[in-house]
Amino acid sequence: MFSDLERVLLPATFAFLIGIAMTPLLTHYLYEYKAWKKTAGKRTLDGNSADEFYRLHAGNETRAPRMGGVVVWGSVAITTFLIAFVAFVVPSPGLMSMDFLTRNETWIPFASLLIGAVVGFIDDLLVIRPEGSGIKLRYRLLIVFMLALCIGWWFWAKLGVTTVDIPFAAPLALGWGVIPLFIVISLCLYASGVIDGIDGLSGGVFASIFAAYAIISYAYNQIDLAAFCAAVVGGLLAFLWFNIPPARFYMSDTGTMALTLALGSIAFMTDQLASGVGIAVLPVIGGLLVVTVLSDVLQVFWKRVFKRKLFRIAPLHHHFEALGWPGYKVVMRYWVLSIALAFAGVLLATLSMK
Repeated sequence: MFSDLERVLLPATFAFLIGIAMTPLLTHYLYEYKAWKKTAGKRTLDGNSADEFYRLHAGNETRAPRMGGVVVWGSVAITTFLIAFVAFVVPSPGLMSMDFLTRNETWIPFASLLIGAVVGFIDDLLVIRPEGSGIKLRYRLLIVFMLALCIGWWFWAKLGVTTVDIPFAAPLALGWGVIPLFIVISLCLYASGVIDGIDGLSGGVFASIFAAYAIISYAYNQIDLAAFCAAVVGGLLAFLWFNIPPARFYMSDTGTMALTLALGSIAFMTDQLASGVGIAVLPVIGGLLVVTVLSDVLQVFWKRVFKRKLFRIAPLHHHFEALGWPGYKVVMRYWVLSIALAFAGVLLATLSMK
């Protein structure tokens, strides 16, 4: 039999090794089919041309392929299915204990990861066409909304989730209100995917976040969920190995959509179902995601109300670049902050255990 710690760390190791092994083949095809944007540039949330972004990143957008997120969710999917298959073929107690794909803990996060990956992959395919612009934002938001509606309903109707636990306080009873809460959280997390903007940035930040939830799940005795989160960390580290400057490829929508949708489900799984505070600590652990979304929202608000920009460019990490910070300095400081916030969130989650 494997210990609980081995059941968590082995999937992370497998996912990392699989991610490293699959990258050369993926890279070959991404470069062979020129899977990058053919024209540099992007638009802001209010529809205007992002001139400052173009000045900073015009060359990068057409330098390396998109769809590097395949390394992340691909390595996690292969690890998950491979362990499940081996446990099915050789049903020994030890191997069966390694199978972390279970209905009560990981079906929803894993399904969210794969659905987000597929939708994001389709968007990336449309983006890399000549003059391609991908799936329109309103349609992507609609897809996230519908998926979140279904999952939120499942949490409420099938799993009986009706409250949100608050650290050191009584639970907040929401009843069916957990459904719109899950929708709002999912939409905000998806919006935070724009943190994939500088070489190495998104991989390091997401790795810290999922590592924090792996520790929290482990502390809450949700070993299968902890193993899933750890596998995601392993996939992210494999991706990050090739994404540090100069990036061999970018995560893009197939990665960020998969990760952000899965993260919302994980936060809910580590809340009432575990007698924990997984939702309440999400703004702490994912503090940099919150800052990323808020900087975009504030930028639009400032321009519409005060007729001028609050930041040189939004989201905030590009603002620091516009001020003259080298990209590697922004990335390293974001990594430091994301690790510190992960520590704080884990500490808060464990101190408030019931």
